[in-house]
Amino acid sequence: MNRIWAGIDSGKTHHHCLVLDERGERLLSRRVANDEPDLLKLVDAVLALGDQVTWAVDMAGGEPALLLALLVNHGQEVLYIPGRVANRASDGYRGEGKTDARDALVIADQARLRRDLQSLRPSDEAIIELRLLTNRRADLVRDRTRAVNRLRSTLTGMFRALERALVLTNDGPLVLLVGYQTPAALRRLGVARLTRWLHTRGVRGPDGLAKKAVEAAERQHTAVPGEAVIAQLVRTLGQGVQALNEKVAEIDRLIEARFRAHELAEVLAGMPGIGPLLGAEFLAVIGSDLADFASPDALAAFAGPARAARGNGRSSPPTAQGSDAGRRWTGSP
Repeated sequence: MNRIWAGIDSGKTHHHCLVLDERGERLLSRRVANDEPDLLKLVDAVLALGDQVTWAVDMAGGEPALLLALLVNHGQEVLYIPGRVANRASDGYRGEGKTDARDALVIADQARLRRDLQSLRPSDEAIIELRLLTNRRADLVRDRTRAVNRLRSTLTGMFRALERALVLTNDGPLVLLVGYQTPAALRRLGVARLTRWLHTRGVRGPDGLAKKAVEAAERQHTAVPGEAVIAQLVRTLGQGVQALNEKVAEIDRLIEARFRAHELAEVLAGMPGIGPLLGAEFLAVIGSDLADFASPDALAAFAGPARAARGNGRSSPPTAQGSDAGRRWTGSP
């Protein structure tokens, strides 16, 4: 039997498909528009190359959703390779730079070599939804990190003492920065009035935050050039971070609701350290059927080595404890 593997690197407007045979030789490498007629031609071309085709993707929905639906309609086997797994594996392939063809090669070759990859079942709506939601949350968190870094950098250029005093990932400091940005404005307001202002806006611990802000203002009596424009930028950036916080909170609620409705939610939530978010991410990666993993070791290998936390808050190098944890979880000897 002539068996082949087709790796798909997905994009918004186009996908790249690369096909390998059992020896790892390339049979096809093609860029195709994300449009049904073109995708159908690709499917026909790949099916003509082998008797048994295994497709592999690194996204479970979104950009490749149409292609996945077509593959299901054609009765094709589709493996899901989490993006983090593909990225980690790509370091072992020769060649520099990130290209669609290279990414498709990595996906196809991993599907050819690995035996721990999970078949994608698009009919499992709950898992598809969790994958979409958790991927969206990861995007929002990255956007928020970049926004916080821009806010911190901008504030440092005008009011370093305040930037040093505030934790800009917390809601209270963001509320403060949207209202007041300059040392002079904070000094004029004073601790008592600023405390009342923060309290009326629902900030926790308004007195402590107000004291820190006014003390920072007392350490800087010099206005930097362009202060008015910088202050406006700080206000705008602070509002942007607030908006991203609201979006993350909203999607967290959606993830929790979808996770709670899953049949495995009660089991996962009963495990120490597993909350709705981590449980949802777990399901998004492994799917609903643990029978796809032949042993706890196979599950641990799929998840990758874990970093063990130390008492000082740092982490130690990866250990081989994953299989033991898997045995404890399943109750295996």
